[in-house]
Amino acid sequence: MFDPKPTRYPYPEYTDKHYLTFKKDSGEVFDSNYPYIDNSRSFRSKRFWVRFMMRLIVFPLAAIRFGLRIRGRDYIKANKETLKKGVISCSNHVHMWDYIFLMKAVRPFRTNMLSWGPTVTGDSGALVRLVGGIPIPENDRKAYVVFLKTVREHIANGGWLHLYAEGSMWEYYAPIRPFKRGLGYFAVTCGKPVLPFAFSYREPGFIRKKIFRQIACVTLNVGELIYADDSLPKKERELDLVRRCHDAVCRLAGIDPEKNIYPPVFDDNRRVDYY
Repeated sequence: MFDPKPTRYPYPEYTDKHYLTFKKDSGEVFDSNYPYIDNSRSFRSKRFWVRFMMRLIVFPLAAIRFGLRIRGRDYIKANKETLKKGVISCSNHVHMWDYIFLMKAVRPFRTNMLSWGPTVTGDSGALVRLVGGIPIPENDRKAYVVFLKTVREHIANGGWLHLYAEGSMWEYYAPIRPFKRGLGYFAVTCGKPVLPFAFSYREPGFIRKKIFRQIACVTLNVGELIYADDSLPKKERELDLVRRCHDAVCRLAGIDPEKNIYPPVFDDNRRVDYY
């Protein structure tokens, strides 16, 4: 495993803490009336054209600019009938573009992802929404109930939900951080399997290093579907599933789970179901 060990990023003390800042704040409120999944005609039309332009321009650019390689995409094709019925996916969160990399890997499937609120109210908030971002409401119990109901219905109706189970984005960070319990909650409650992905790195060549000042080239690794153990009680089933997903992401990234600097425990310094 190539570990770029970048020094330019202020990785925080807590493994789920965000360090990104945004100049813009739209002031949008995520309350019980907010359309967490917007099915209006105007939104669907905009989303169609955004995804069209991504296939035409952005996906090829990702391969050129970041040296993106995708390993295991055949597994998605082989399991398309299962995936059509609804699935949860998870991965580490290591790049501003990594969701775009994921979209390229799973096409023609259309994904949604749980998003940190400030990314939706921030500089690129409109784009985040149009590519599938679902903001997580905080400090509003009624809004959180509506949010959970909307997401569960989306998955039950055959939707694809991606979770960054570490809870925050740390650019070019190689170890796999602890996962949030929400991954197990959504998968077990909705009765859907989890498809693990892992972003790993390759050392860039001379041109990428010197001209693009690129830290590393990116590889997206696709794993095999992971199912909950139905013989366990619900809470134990959720925790067991999250642990096995964490191990799978480690292995996909080329890391022995037992040697990962973060053990597969839960980062509970915030609400346990956050992400």
